[in-house]
Amino acid sequence: MTEAWIPAPQGDCENLVGGAFQPGSGPERAVVSPYTGATLARVHFSTAVDVDSAVQKAHAAWLGWRRLPLRERLDPLARLKASLLEELEPLSRVVAGESGKTPAEARAGVLRGIEVIDFALSLQNSDAGASLDVSRGVSCEYRRDSLGVVVGITPFNFPAMVPLWMVPIALSVGNAFILKPSEKVPLSANYLGDLALRAGYPPGVFSVVHGDRVAVQALITHPLVQAVGFVGSSQVARFVYAESAAAGKRALCLGGAKNQMIVTPDADLDLTAKAVVDSFTGCAGQRCMAGSLLLAVDSGARVLEPIKKLAGALALGSSMGALIDRAARSRLVSAIERAESAGVQVALDGRNAKIPAAYSGGNWLGPTILDQVTPDMDCAKDELFGPVLSVVRVPTLEAALAIERANPYGNATSIFTSSGAVARHVAERSSSGMIGVNVGVPVPREPFSFGGTKQSKFGHGDITGPSAVDFWTDLKKITTKWSAQQDATWMS
Repeated sequence: MTEAWIPAPQGDCENLVGGAFQPGSGPERAVVSPYTGATLARVHFSTAVDVDSAVQKAHAAWLGWRRLPLRERLDPLARLKASLLEELEPLSRVVAGESGKTPAEARAGVLRGIEVIDFALSLQNSDAGASLDVSRGVSCEYRRDSLGVVVGITPFNFPAMVPLWMVPIALSVGNAFILKPSEKVPLSANYLGDLALRAGYPPGVFSVVHGDRVAVQALITHPLVQAVGFVGSSQVARFVYAESAAAGKRALCLGGAKNQMIVTPDADLDLTAKAVVDSFTGCAGQRCMAGSLLLAVDSGARVLEPIKKLAGALALGSSMGALIDRAARSRLVSAIERAESAGVQVALDGRNAKIPAAYSGGNWLGPTILDQVTPDMDCAKDELFGPVLSVVRVPTLEAALAIERANPYGNATSIFTSSGAVARHVAERSSSGMIGVNVGVPVPREPFSFGGTKQSKFGHGDITGPSAVDFWTDLKKITTKWSAQQDATWMS
């Protein structure tokens, strides 16, 4: 085990409005480290008045920003990428300290966000528009128009990566962007805001507004806000989508998941065991791509012993991070207790896992495996959002697929097999938006886009990739005719 590291206290966390940091006028909240329980900073929440000020200044900045050629709008983005790489380590420590990730996980998240920057930087060559002669003397062309002020509402579990899914594309196509991070992890957002200022984004083009539901409601109903991107739980995603749509906004809201990992009898044991453990314990299970439901087909259950061995060897604090807060731990412990009372076998119990002395005040739960689960149990259906793996034993592949299709969520499904035919069969019949073949966390890499189906997504399109360019823009079509033609067409 590596030496314990202690998240460092930070200064007070303020809004970034009009190119300057200033406190919100609402109540304050302590930013508490999941590792130690110590206060890292205090964040000033925003009122509706604070939100209006941020939106008004963002709108004023957009009027000039939208007129710049795409290549000029990409210049500060290139500088932002360079700064993120230069400050990768300190930023990763801030992300880890406030979210509970290990520093390595935090670093990986920032690097994944930088991939979206690379995609956005490629737009100057890949999204050139089009023009075509569609009739005699008549041409059609399209060009992209920015929307105006747009908003990203992001979750606690990826304080840097998820904002970087939205910010690079939304800004590059000419919008002004307001980031409303989870009130539990405001420090990373301010770090990004400071880097954006140093990169040369004009004041007001990129803003950060802190707060809770009050700030969210004010943002999604503000008359100058044109679009809302959201990542979080399905319950809140549904609410934000409905409220945004009712207010006439474009909205794409990604929700939760109950991702399945189907293991067939011919699966490679070593590859499968490691992938499963990495999937359900990575980020302490606090990610929408965590595989939390293992569907063991027939003798595929033989993989449980190597899974249990690998998961049981993980060290809290170094191999696996902490839960975001005490409420999360209490909720997970209650879920384990309910499953146990229902007759589930706790094959690996993380409730009393060893905690390093330096982290005794933190929120810790070791990897937990629930075996002999039935599909109707809560632990098989609900998103627990922690390092808990529920195992359902099924007789056939079709029985596993039936469980997958009955799942109300549709984020990810992974199939572990040595058969290409089986892999193709599952990929074609699964209802999830992202499929993994011998991959436990099937996150697409750019330019392939991120997004699920069913109750894992409210709205159309995906949050990254080419469809994100469509989401953050309007496509304007221009039909031109300069002279009369001798023959008649429908466009005469």
